[in-house]
Amino acid sequence: MPQIQRSDIPKDLFAHLLLRIRQRRIGPDAIKQLAAWLDTRPEVPTGDWFKRFPTMVVCGRGALVRTFLESTQTAVGEEV
Repeated sequence: MPQIQRSDIPKDLFAHLLLRIRQRRIGPDAIKQLAAWLDTRPEVPTGDWFKRFPTMVVCGRGALVRTFLESTQTAVGEEV
């Protein structure tokens, strides 16, 4: 199982993630929770996956985080 890629993120994907953070009003506390989770070097499935946090859902595919959802939105894939 891959670990989440934290560097060399494609520019278009990085721009998309920043846009979603702004659009969904993801605050600094949620980003800190995400960073703490990423620091554990979690393994994720090769396909679609998601991780729930109190105020957001992180969605990915394989080693890449692909988007952020609001906590009330439905995610696709395997919950990690």
